Amino acid sequence: MTEPRPVIRDVDHGTAKLMPDVDRERAWLLTVDGAPQSYVDLDDPAHLEFEYARRLAHAVDCAAPGGGPLDVVHLGGGALALPRRLAVTRPGSRQEVVEADRGLIALVAEHLPPAPGSGITVHDADARAWLEAAPARSADVLLADVFGGSRVPAHLTSLGYARAAERVLRRDGVYAANLADGAPFAFLRSQLATFAAVFAHLALIAEPAVLRGRRFGNAVLVASQRELDTASLARRTAADAFPARVEHGASLARFTGDARPVRDEDAVASPEPPGGAFGIG
Repeated sequence: MTEPRPVIRDVDHGTAKLMPDVDRERAWLLTVDGAPQSYVDLDDPAHLEFEYARRLAHAVDCAAPGGGPLDVVHLGGGALALPRRLAVTRPGSRQEVVEADRGLIALVAEHLPPAPGSGITVHDADARAWLEAAPARSADVLLADVFGGSRVPAHLTSLGYARAAERVLRRDGVYAANLADGAPFAFLRSQLATFAAVFAHLALIAEPAVLRGRRFGNAVLVASQRELDTASLARRTAADAFPARVEHGASLARFTGDARPVRDEDAVASPEPPGGAFGIG
C-alpha cells in the first residue's frame, strides 16, 4: 500500500497543508500558514482530536440530548471535522457549512470529501453575509469557528453579528463559538458582554490555566435564550483528557466585569496569538 503523502497548496487565505497522521491510517491534520485548522479521521469520523472541537461537540450534545437529528449551521469549514461527527452521531441532520476560502473548499472536496448522504452542504460565502441572508428561526444549533489566520475577523465580533446569529436560531437554539485570548482578556470579555446583550443565558468553557491568565488559549462561548444545562456540560468537559471548567451565572458576570458590547464601528479582530501558541510549522 502506498504511504499517504502530505498535500501542500496555496488557498485564498494562505498555504494549506494536509498531513497524514502516522499513528492513524486514514487520519489527516489540516493547517493553514502553520495554524492547526482541523483533524479528520476518515475511518472514525466521531473522533475529535482538538480539545476545543470536543467542547463545541459537548455544547451540542448538552443542548439536544438524545442523539436525534438537528438543523445545524457551521460558520467556518476547515476539513469538516464537526460536521462529519454530527453526521454519524446524529444521522439525518441537515448541516449547512459556510466557508469563505474557495481554495480550501476545493482542497477538502478533492482529498477528504464527506461521505455520500452525509447531509453536509458547503457554501462558499462570508459567514456574516450568509447569516444575514439565511431564513429566520431555521437552525437548532449554530457553531462558529472562523479564523482569518489565527484571529477571529472583526465583523464576527459585534452586536450586529450576535443579532444575526440569534435571528437564525430557533427560540430554544444554541450558539457556540471557538474564541482565543489571554490575560487581561479584553477581547474575550467584550465578546461575553456582546452576547449577553442579545442572549439570556451564557456559559464559558476553558482550561483553568487559560482562565487564570497563565497562558493564551481557546475558550468556547455558549449562548441561548433558554437555560443551559451547565451541570451536564461541566461533567463532560471535566472528563476530557485536558479538563476544562464551565463558568456561568455570577462567576461569569464577575469575569466579564465592566466590559461593554462591541458596536460594528468599534469591532476589532481577536488578538494575535503569541509566538508558538498554536502554530506547528
